[in-house]
Amino acid sequence: MFTLTFLVNTLIDLYMMMLLLRVWMKYLRCDFYNPFLHFVLQITQPIIKSLHRIIPDIGSIDSASLFLAFMLATLKYPILLLMHVGVFSMDATNFLVGLLALLKSTGYLVFWVIIIRSLMSWISSGRSPLDYILIQLTEPLMAPIRHILPVISGIDFSAMIVILILYALNFLGMDLFPSLWYLL
Repeated sequence: MFTLTFLVNTLIDLYMMMLLLRVWMKYLRCDFYNPFLHFVLQITQPIIKSLHRIIPDIGSIDSASLFLAFMLATLKYPILLLMHVGVFSMDATNFLVGLLALLKSTGYLVFWVIIIRSLMSWISSGRSPLDYILIQLTEPLMAPIRHILPVISGIDFSAMIVILILYALNFLGMDLFPSLWYLL
């Protein structure tokens, strides 16, 4: 039963991150001809295509993808509860849990994108299409820090500062929602 729970939890989390990545890439107007962007679009398009008929975009925000990610975050824990106990419980607090889970997933996504960009900078030196899209995604977060703390002796500390800010926000979530934040 734990294996099935792990698989369902992981699949929901990965799909939520793909949806959030889609929202993030559209918001930043990433290069449409990038193969990684096409990969994300192909994974999420079957469901989002029909949702776009009902939920239009708001400016440069992909509302349908954001809505689906929120609904997955809201339904994730009742589904896992159904698998463990056999009871499907849905109430108003699930929407708060869904919002918090979506915020935490967004933080994890930003964290991993920055980590992958940092590792890729050692390997491919910016020549890969994945490098280009990772730079487009993370530069709005790292450039303001670079203006305050410039590159010192060829070492860019902006990624480390963004990760420290993400850790501080994670600990803030633990302080504000102590019992709930660990479950997300």
